[in-house]
Amino acid sequence: MAIKLNDNYLNGFILDQEYSAIQPQVSAAHKMLTERTGLGSNFLGWTTLPDDYDKQEFAAIKSCAQKIQKSCDVFIVIGIGGSYLGARAVIEYLKSPLYNSLKKDTPDIYFAGCNISAASIAELLSICEGKDVCINVISKSGTTTEPAVAFRVFRNMLEEKYGVEGAKERIFVTTDRQKGTLKAFSDQMGYQTFVVPDDVGGRFSVLTAVGLLPIAVAGIDIDALMKGADDARLAYSDDCICKNDCYKYAAIRNILYRKGKTTEILVGYETYAQMFNEWWKQLYGESEGKDQKGIFPASVIFSTDLHSLGQYIQDGMRNLFETVISIENSDVTFEIPNDPANVDGLNFLSGVDLNVVKKTAMQGTLLAHVDGGVPNILLEVKDRSEYSLGYMIYFFELACAISGYMLGVNPFDQPGVEAYKKNMFALLGKPGYEEMKQKLEARLG
Repeated sequence: MAIKLNDNYLNGFILDQEYSAIQPQVSAAHKMLTERTGLGSNFLGWTTLPDDYDKQEFAAIKSCAQKIQKSCDVFIVIGIGGSYLGARAVIEYLKSPLYNSLKKDTPDIYFAGCNISAASIAELLSICEGKDVCINVISKSGTTTEPAVAFRVFRNMLEEKYGVEGAKERIFVTTDRQKGTLKAFSDQMGYQTFVVPDDVGGRFSVLTAVGLLPIAVAGIDIDALMKGADDARLAYSDDCICKNDCYKYAAIRNILYRKGKTTEILVGYETYAQMFNEWWKQLYGESEGKDQKGIFPASVIFSTDLHSLGQYIQDGMRNLFETVISIENSDVTFEIPNDPANVDGLNFLSGVDLNVVKKTAMQGTLLAHVDGGVPNILLEVKDRSEYSLGYMIYFFELACAISGYMLGVNPFDQPGVEAYKKNMFALLGKPGYEEMKQKLEARLG
């Protein structure tokens, strides 16, 4: 097991009989998922993906990544939501948030099409000046505003720099297998394409070509990533929460939610976990936030955020709980130096590994927050490796599905996301939205 759930910090918040009481609901959710009888069952491709994936495309991803590594200084990934968060989370988690500044033999990787910011796109164009650039646009349809605009901008840049034929060798597209605007345009232009599977939603797509191509370009072992996810798939096949920590996590979330704990804070103790937290927030927020229900997903990086949000967590409204990720075996050690003058009074820490200080800070914080009335779920992750991260990705995806079914929602759709898009299209004057535009403008005064 690459992940162990430690429930010692739930004492006093959850009684033993509550686990027994919720077990039938866990089993029912498990049955809906495995028998594909629940809501959104046409989007369950991710459940078997770590084992049942397109091996030919997987090999093509690795080959393409090597080609990009040899031909590019800068690799721009264009996508929004699940089309970029997973890849960025994995790259920063396994490499560094400072990946682009590190000495390496792989390209710098930047992300575009995930906002509507003139400043961001202008800055990225400036970074590309004088450098060889490749892009990977990721979109099921090709018509989502943010990535479509970014693709138009960077495609034009490449065509001006390399010509249409030269640009063709530097543009890689991840889109629908057969249909859609972007697929048709890619076939027309002769771009190399990869597939967004029909049965895998965006927020569950990190282990498809959506995430794997950028991840492989960064020099990460995608075989080990998939192996970790597959071992998690096998490990979490029993529906009994006494044997299945993934299902137990889903059960705990629902027990606490029914006690009024409506906000979950994912806690990391490493800066490299920040974008993983962002991926997790989309996964749970978009999956559960429906029908005026759902746990609000928030996140922090400690000890940094103990100096900003720590006060609220300790003494604020008692409607929250924390899920703490602890990396048990660090890949980096750093001893605190001695200061002969002992100016800061910290010589009692001289020679101590900074990981020991971090671990102690975590233990002290767990105890303080529990004493303050905040339940804490501790997830002990074996190490910072491709294998363990793949394992953790599958852990959270599976728990999300089970938790969503227990909540009584469809964990695999996102109807609320479309509301702002329709309003934006109407106000911008998109053909076919004329009547809606008039109504919205009247409301805006």
